Amino acid sequence: MTLTENFSSAPSLDGWQVFGNPNLFQWDSVNQNVAVTWNSTNANSYFYHPLGLTLTSASNFLFAVDFTLQDIVIGTTPGKPQNFQVAFGLLNFAEATGSGFLIGTSYDAPDVVELNYFPDSGYGATVSTPLISSANHFAAGGFTYPLELVPGALYHAVLTYTADNQTMHTTLASNGVPIGPIKDAKLSATFGDFRVDTLSINCYSDAGQDTNEYFGVIDAGSIVAHGSVHKLFFATPLPVTKIITTAPGSIQFISTTNWNYVLERTADFQAWTGVSPMVPGMEGTLNLADTNPPTARAYYRVRADRP
Repeated sequence: MTLTENFSSAPSLDGWQVFGNPNLFQWDSVNQNVAVTWNSTNANSYFYHPLGLTLTSASNFLFAVDFTLQDIVIGTTPGKPQNFQVAFGLLNFAEATGSGFLIGTSYDAPDVVELNYFPDSGYGATVSTPLISSANHFAAGGFTYPLELVPGALYHAVLTYTADNQTMHTTLASNGVPIGPIKDAKLSATFGDFRVDTLSINCYSDAGQDTNEYFGVIDAGSIVAHGSVHKLFFATPLPVTKIITTAPGSIQFISTTNWNYVLERTADFQAWTGVSPMVPGMEGTLNLADTNPPTARAYYRVRADRP
């Protein structure tokens, strides 16, 4: 199952809906994006698309988002001076729309798999990829800092979860140039499981946080940020489910139907070139080989595209 949205037409025609404050999400038909306001004084609000299935820790899936941030201000709610997140990802819709779902408490927001950006509030800006279980347990790792996102830059994030190692791997590029690396998030033995069924842009409320002062510091946060989302993508199962063997200039892997595969090569991780014929996938083994391998050192990856 795949879902691709580039906002070239009204997203409501493609099944996108809004929960909460509709004024936080505005389709821009000229620039073909959705303008988003993350204002934490609002109740939880989502621009969302049901997946029609439920993903768990036994699923293999990925989602990607292309976005730009225009401006960010933190500490916008009185008594909540710290940072708060800009968020995209996967939710359990029934839970996320309940009155008791409060992301800021750290224990009242079960079944979340997402990409977060926390602006700098004195400790360094942070990109995080939280996975939260049905029992509100957090995956280990997944916090990368300091990593500041620049206003006006176009960011492309791809989050890939593989069930065999129970790890979320994330790549992030700014105007086409890789940045990071982003730390992996990995489920622990005591994590339990998650159940998510909805792809969404998440504008969370800052309600429910502890606003008391401890040792001269208030930990509660809030935010007002503006940005735009240019593309959203989701796929399950993964186009490459297992690497079988690798050799100089070739990769053998398990492929999936309804994907086209090309072997790509780079010497500097800045520019990638296709070096094999395009091959349609199947539920079985494929081997891609460089048709003209160089004598110098090179690095390879498999590119998968929808037909």
